[in-house]
Amino acid sequence: MTPPLLVVDAANVVGSVPDGWWRDRAGAATRLRDHLVDVAERGLPDLPGPLEVVLVVEGQARHVDSVPGVRVVSAPGSGDDTIVEVVRANPPDRPCTVVTADRALRHRVEALDAAVLGPRTVRHR
Repeated sequence: MTPPLLVVDAANVVGSVPDGWWRDRAGAATRLRDHLVDVAERGLPDLPGPLEVVLVVEGQARHVDSVPGVRVVSAPGSGDDTIVEVVRANPPDRPCTVVTADRALRHRVEALDAAVLGPRTVRHR
């Protein structure tokens, strides 16, 4: 059985905490990616693992690499457009959840039958 898909808006999640991420965007995205390895294995409170995790990065974080458990997709332009493309490519019978607080993106992926969770669900505790 194919695990549910979790698509994470890196810029939105990283930007949700004023911890100095803007000084090292790639480093912040790398730390988020590494944290998501555990999420891929264990899941989230309302989304049990294992999960296929896709982290969408853009801008200065575009060169962050994938690691076992987390596939990193570099947006060639808009991160939101890339997230929509990833969701659109997901088979219709496979559960898909997007992590973002971006309202416009939320509406776009909900129109594709994806669920949406806020950034707090995947932030470091």
